[in-house]
Amino acid sequence: MGALHPDDIFGDLLFPLVSLSVAVILFEGGLNLQLKELRTTGRSVLQLVTVGVMVTWVLTALIVHLLVGLSWSVAVLLGAVLVVSGPTVIIPLLRQIRPTGQVASVLKWEGIVNDPVGAILAVLIFEVILYGQGNGVGIIIKGALRALIPGILIGVAGAGAIVVLLKRYIVPDFLQNPAALMMVVLVYTGANAFQDEAGLLAVTVMGIALANQQYVSIKHITEFKENLRVLIISSLFIILSARLPVSETGLGDVASWLLVGLLILVVRPAAVFVSTIGAGLRWRERLLLAWMAPRGIVAAAVVSVFAIRLAQSGHGGYEAMVPITFQVIIGTVA
Repeated sequence: MGALHPDDIFGDLLFPLVSLSVAVILFEGGLNLQLKELRTTGRSVLQLVTVGVMVTWVLTALIVHLLVGLSWSVAVLLGAVLVVSGPTVIIPLLRQIRPTGQVASVLKWEGIVNDPVGAILAVLIFEVILYGQGNGVGIIIKGALRALIPGILIGVAGAGAIVVLLKRYIVPDFLQNPAALMMVVLVYTGANAFQDEAGLLAVTVMGIALANQQYVSIKHITEFKENLRVLIISSLFIILSARLPVSETGLGDVASWLLVGLLILVVRPAAVFVSTIGAGLRWRERLLLAWMAPRGIVAAAVVSVFAIRLAQSGHGGYEAMVPITFQVIIGTVA
């Protein structure tokens, strides 16, 4: 509608603020994960965030190229972006439908862990597009190692620092929330110094580590982050969607809606049924998993950043990435 112009308001700070906001969301998501749940669902979760991610990426890229007509490079990048699921949507859905068995745990873990995995994958594909020059595999392997090792180590170190600060009463109760938020920023920026978006993995690991330690209570931090998450998600959707002119939404584009339908009816079921072979899930549980793959604010944030960077680098075909992603978000959530 033209009433809000985020680029004019925030300028160069827009996407750093968006990235930090996503980091806070994933940290809060990590606080909801209990390692004991993996005793029964570990294999399902591992296969979904590895085999499932690869199947989703390949099929999505293929469909985007053949159906929408984007170049292979942009289609592969968009396929990586659309691997990212929506934990901010999944968790409220789970509270409503209350599934029995392993499904709730699997969906929660997949939704949260998929986000840093998908974001890092998208970053690596983006780097291959810009700098590959025949060495794409090497870039991906090196980038993955630069993301995984520092991301995990820095995330654990950040959680340990918070535990020490709270256990020794270095930080008083009324400053626990600002201290935790400061640590999220430090961990995110520290891991990103090694590899772009490695910070998302680091803050997720930090949240998981904090949630599973037994030394200090993090009740105040958890409650604060839940409230902050609602404000951040609402603000991000408004800001990012305001950057998309109505004329470019593509809501009347038949090919884009066919893409949404294929993602829901073909890609997600294929990814679930392939990646849960031998995982011990009943067929009804696998069927429910196949119908649950909403995309959310993380996908919107990541694709917005890449569209801008592709435009700055002079690559074509990026124009359709943001509208398609928002259509997928609308279609998979609705």
